[in-house]
Amino acid sequence: MTVAAQMLDTYPADLGGIDRQKLQECIDACVECAQACTACADACLGEDMVAELRKCIRTNLDCADVCEATGRVLSRHTGYDANLTRAVLEACAAACQACGDECGSHASMHEHCRVCAESCRRCEQACRDLIASLG
Repeated sequence: MTVAAQMLDTYPADLGGIDRQKLQECIDACVECAQACTACADACLGEDMVAELRKCIRTNLDCADVCEATGRVLSRHTGYDANLTRAVLEACAAACQACGDECGSHASMHEHCRVCAESCRRCEQACRDLIASLG
């Protein structure tokens, strides 16, 4: 059981009809993706061809920031705002799609980009799944 699952289980009030499993999966995916993107950006900086990886580094860092913010917003339930949650999830899915595409284009040359692209794809899907469950 993840920490996100444990924290959701201990929340003292109703979550307002949100699918608890999809919420937990999305929080976990956001945290994982933020870490993967941060590590990938750092690995790109360590590559000999760093100049060619500028866009990848920027996309990694943007995605990491958006994923971190999304995970934090999803972790707060008191005074829940469905419109804000939906907007943050849409932004996160878009950032993950862009980063997944960018890292995917380098995946055959850099293993860290392959791992990051996979994490981005999982997070994008988790965001889209949660959005769909919101109705």
